[in-house]
Amino acid sequence: MKTLAKWTVDDYHRMIAAGILNNRRVELLAGEIVEMAPETPIHYNTAKRNAKYLENLLAEKADVRFNGPITLQNSEPEPDIAIVRPLDSVYNNRHPELEDIFWLIEIAKTNQKKDLELKTTIYATALIQEYWVIDLSSKQMTIFHQPESGKYLIQQVIYQGGISPLAFPEIQISIEQLLN
Repeated sequence: MKTLAKWTVDDYHRMIAAGILNNRRVELLAGEIVEMAPETPIHYNTAKRNAKYLENLLAEKADVRFNGPITLQNSEPEPDIAIVRPLDSVYNNRHPELEDIFWLIEIAKTNQKKDLELKTTIYATALIQEYWVIDLSSKQMTIFHQPESGKYLIQQVIYQGGISPLAFPEIQISIEQLLN
């Protein structure tokens, strides 16, 4: 059996700085450099439209980041949407980290397994309090809460209605808006 070398976030940053990963769409997941699937038009447009929708709802409360990296202990994933503390000037020197993150959203069209398994484990292990997966194929959204021991204890699948994120219980987000 082969043992794979695991990369640290610092190793990954040095590879980026050295140009080793130029022109490669990759992300660091659980110490492994993983190729990112090409984005389909519907995936890109849904993520962009939802980021704009959430920016309007969360104006002045949060920074809604679109297709940008976040830094966790042994991963630097690039969620489709990250809702983080509005600390723009701090993000000139680093990506959002655990203490900055309100919740994360992935849009799934062709990579449901990666988003519902690998990234769920990474985000739960990092103690991301809330994680949503919008599944464009089945027109449903899976919401994960209560991370513990590398798993989310609460998983809910919804198709319609509204939801209030844990960080902003006063905000009502339309599921139909997110899925269309």
